[in-house]
Amino acid sequence: MKTALTIAGSDSSGGAGIQADIKTMMANGVYAMSAITAMTAQNTTGVTAIMNATPEFLKEELDEVFTDIFPDAVKIGMVSDSSLIRVISERLRHYRPAYIVVDPVMVATSGARLISEDAIVTLKQELLPLSTILTPNIPEAEVLSKMPIRSEDEMVAAAACISDRYHCAVLCKGGHKVSDANDLLYRDNSFRWFRGKRINNPNTHGTGCTLSSAIAANLAKGFGLDLSVQRAKDYISGALSAMLDLGHGSGPMNHAYCFTGTYMEDAHFQKEQEEAGHEQTDK
Repeated sequence: MKTALTIAGSDSSGGAGIQADIKTMMANGVYAMSAITAMTAQNTTGVTAIMNATPEFLKEELDEVFTDIFPDAVKIGMVSDSSLIRVISERLRHYRPAYIVVDPVMVATSGARLISEDAIVTLKQELLPLSTILTPNIPEAEVLSKMPIRSEDEMVAAAACISDRYHCAVLCKGGHKVSDANDLLYRDNSFRWFRGKRINNPNTHGTGCTLSSAIAANLAKGFGLDLSVQRAKDYISGALSAMLDLGHGSGPMNHAYCFTGTYMEDAHFQKEQEEAGHEQTDK
């Protein structure tokens, strides 16, 4: 079984962060592990308290995972402290996992900054250059590119700027009144749109965590980057379409809506199925 590691904060309500990552990775057919950067007291209506891990403890978490069950892919979510970012980047340089998916959580949907300017600087210098793919939303892409994004053309320009600067692929997520439900993958000086249909569901807590974790899971299973993004986008669309309605605020998605079936498949299994189909056709 393929494996994936999430490095992120804990969400006590289970809709985002470590909890959403683990649910997503399991639903997408990989064994999930975690290194917790912070404890949060939160529910669907908001966050009331945050307690960061110490850099020393985070290093121990990472070492214990990498030296026993080496992850096939790593996903990194919100890390709000510069010292923690430095620990993560140093350990990743040491262990060199094959795939690193970074969800650069900096700006909330409301527009509120979630990490300090100092931590953003450290994130840019230490962690983003190690990434296989970044998954910013529109406000985060604006911060990383230092460009306004008000149209699809500006999405392309900002993604190109980020990709060139950090030498990685960039999945610029639509929404925020720009290319709603359409995501842009930019890499190797070319781009591709992943078009989607807006799902009328107000319960979207943890969508960013879920998408990046699903991409990491599919990379771990051997799918290429484009197909990993497509499968992740299809999975999250299904989770939103399940219309789970919990809590008094923006509730979580149903990560287990398709706990067996197509999202559990790995690339090798899919290839075998395609070959079997061709053999039947030939007969």
